[in-house]
Amino acid sequence: MAHADPFAAFPGPIVIDGGLATELERRGADLRDDLWSARVLLDDPGAIVDVHRAYVDAGADVLIGASYQASFEGFAARGLDRAAAAALMTKSVDLAREAAFEADRPVLVAASVGPYGAVLADGSEYTGAYGLGDRSAAVIPLREFHRPRAEVLAAAEPDLLAIETIPSIAELEALADIVPTLDVPVWISFSCRDGEHLNDGTPFADAVDVAASIPGVTALGVNCTPPAHLPSLLRIAATRTILPLLAYPNRGATWDATSRSWTGDAVPDGFEALALGLRDAGARLVGGCCGTGPADIRDVATAIRPAA
Repeated sequence: MAHADPFAAFPGPIVIDGGLATELERRGADLRDDLWSARVLLDDPGAIVDVHRAYVDAGADVLIGASYQASFEGFAARGLDRAAAAALMTKSVDLAREAAFEADRPVLVAASVGPYGAVLADGSEYTGAYGLGDRSAAVIPLREFHRPRAEVLAAAEPDLLAIETIPSIAELEALADIVPTLDVPVWISFSCRDGEHLNDGTPFADAVDVAASIPGVTALGVNCTPPAHLPSLLRIAATRTILPLLAYPNRGATWDATSRSWTGDAVPDGFEALALGLRDAGARLVGGCCGTGPADIRDVATAIRPAA
């Protein structure tokens, strides 16, 4: 399905926001829960709006909603039926839209579609090891998982869907069947274990080829991956597609699924130099993921946005 270019209002580089959960935790939210940031949709939706506003104030052009770990399965475990779960997913878009409307410039709202591993809450989005069988066997259950929530989030009328942190080729193939049926543009970003491979070991070049061929995909790239790997990955992508490239790395930390925390920091001096390097490696959209906050996004905006 063909869509209007969601980035048409931005002739130059575009700033993506930073870690939503990271900033919610910094402000006191307790995310020690399988729902992670989606828990705050239930507990304190105003806190989500406040974080979105902080990212707009820092210079973000794109706000990613609080639906990364939201799912019918996860909300059912909290006793919510499908209608209530769908309403909360829709609410994640509405909260981001509230902050975007308050801006004095265009700000896009992207509804987050996290990977299956995010809902498992066992760290498998950083391995792609879902226990669903081989590549061909895994596609069917992954398609059944993703389709209903992607349809709900698309119906909430965000500017685009941010399908993010995808670690495996099987999950990409499942999404390839769904994206063309959605009435909204999509970006797809991958989580990678090094400068050449997805977390499941698939060559990144192969994943780019598949993603770039999916109708409805308007940008692709990498997120929640250590910063050191991104220049190589962007250079690979730039040789295989003319789609806009995006890069929003984590801080180079390691996720401990047991303690539900990140350890380490590969960007102790901030994101300004990193953002310039990502732009120079081919990224048009640059931001941050886990471990980053508004100060980092202000660094990104200062680095890549042309001076007024």
